[in-house]
Amino acid sequence: MTQAIPATMERPHFIGIGGAGMSGIAKILALRGAEVAGSDARESETTTALRALGVGVHLGHDEAHLAGDATCVVISSAIRDSNPELAAARLRGIPVLHRSEALAALMSGRRTVAVAGTHGKTTTTSMLAVALRTLGLRPSYAIGGDLDAPASNAEHGEGEIFVAEADESDRSFHRYAPEVAVILNVELDHHANYASMEEVYESFETFAQRIRPGGTLVINADQEGARKLTARLCDGGREDLRLTTYGEAADADARVVSVTPTGLSSEVTVELDGQRLIVPVSVPGRHYAHNAVAALAAGVALGVPAAGLAGALASYTGAARRLQLKGEAAGVRVIDSYAHHPTEMAADLAAVREATPGGRVLVLFQPHLFSRTRELGAEMGHALARADASVVLDIYPAREDPLPGVTSQIILDAARARGAEVRAEHAKEAAPALIAGMARPGDLVLTMGAGDVTDLGPRVLDRLTERSAS
Repeated sequence: MTQAIPATMERPHFIGIGGAGMSGIAKILALRGAEVAGSDARESETTTALRALGVGVHLGHDEAHLAGDATCVVISSAIRDSNPELAAARLRGIPVLHRSEALAALMSGRRTVAVAGTHGKTTTTSMLAVALRTLGLRPSYAIGGDLDAPASNAEHGEGEIFVAEADESDRSFHRYAPEVAVILNVELDHHANYASMEEVYESFETFAQRIRPGGTLVINADQEGARKLTARLCDGGREDLRLTTYGEAADADARVVSVTPTGLSSEVTVELDGQRLIVPVSVPGRHYAHNAVAALAAGVALGVPAAGLAGALASYTGAARRLQLKGEAAGVRVIDSYAHHPTEMAADLAAVREATPGGRVLVLFQPHLFSRTRELGAEMGHALARADASVVLDIYPAREDPLPGVTSQIILDAARARGAEVRAEHAKEAAPALIAGMARPGDLVLTMGAGDVTDLGPRVLDRLTERSAS
């Protein structure tokens, strides 16, 4: 399926092109024939992969990086008005697009699936995209994390289906009009943008109302926020909207009958449209099994046969940072987790606990955002109490400035109040040796958080290897 490039996106410039969301859009545009350029603060495997596709990547931010013939500038919500390239674009009158506007343009003319929810978006989007690809349907996709290699978070496919992760954090998912939408769960997060659960419900309602006439909403039948949202949508009277629920609830349309763990994977039995299906899942934990069922229900809503899709989901082997095994040394496994919200943290800890019989679970945790830590720091500490021992780093600020009195101590105090063994480490470079020194054969080390704590897993393995050799 050929796809024309909008005139405003023939020569786009991306500010922060190495980011998870931005790099995927840049890759798809490059594969469609656009002359893509951009800038990022630092070199990375992602920027290297983009260069291999012919994308011009500048390091650092300078107005000189913005070509004179750029047709638009693409930004994310993390880019501040003070950025010199953004300021230059506005001064020159070059159109400035939010990344969600660029993604919406790429999805135009395709049968779109948009996956939303407070947790699990990347995994579910990845599962569906990989399964459709395995079935030979050649989907396009844009995911918030890599599948395996750098820049594997997006693809331009010749098929008619486009699978996209839909981000609620800044309400940018309101720009999409999918044929099928998935809502995995609804919780309060992103406190800089949402002041209450009522605002969150209103935002997800707006997203659901954007589904095309005759389209389908796949939604969780178990999670409280999703159930409340379903009730609100039913009261809204969208008679043209088909509703498919999934979960363990007895009345779920795609009902999870059982989840059988097998080490670092699992197998889920599902009843859907009178069929009993077996879905293999490559990562442990009930929450990932439920993500697979959501992907299954979304594919079936597109008309993909359920039996074939269930088997194709076995080809999904995991996404980067979603309980990703980084390696094993000295009898200790090291796994990386993107979890940064208390619900995610508790779910991933439960999953690895089940996969570590006889060993301990040790966590190296990096809180993400000052606003999130202010609102949810105590709950983060309570989640960490599920581990045998934890090391907590300083807060990763991302796009935020510090808030008075908001530090990792909030998490430490809450964890200790639950009797947890937890310690602070303010020097990130010292953390790998500290956590490696705590580990013994049979243990599992979990690097956890949405920031650069992901870089520490290989270093933990190095320290373990050195200790074993000595």
